[in-house]
Amino acid sequence: MSGTGRREDQVRRMLEGPHPQVPADLAERAAERGGRLLRRRRALRRLGMLAVVAAVAVFMVWALLVRPWEAPPAGTTPPLDGW
Repeated sequence: MSGTGRREDQVRRMLEGPHPQVPADLAERAAERGGRLLRRRRALRRLGMLAVVAAVAVFMVWALLVRPWEAPPAGTTPPLDGW
C-alpha cells in the first residue's frame, strides 16, 4: 500500500473512534480571548500611531528652530581689496 493510502486509513480510523468531550464554556472562553486579543492589538496600533505623530511633531519643532536648510553663517569675512 502506498504512503498516501496508509495515511488515509489512519485518518479514517481516528475519525471513526470516540470523540473527546468538549468543555461547555469553550465558545465563551474563545470569544473572551478573541476580544482581549483584538483590544490589545487595537491599543498597540493606537500607541504606534501616537508615537509616529509625536515623532513628526518633534521633528517639525526641531526643523523650525534649527533651520537646517539655511547655509551656516561664514566664520570669516572676505578680504577687502582696492581700498
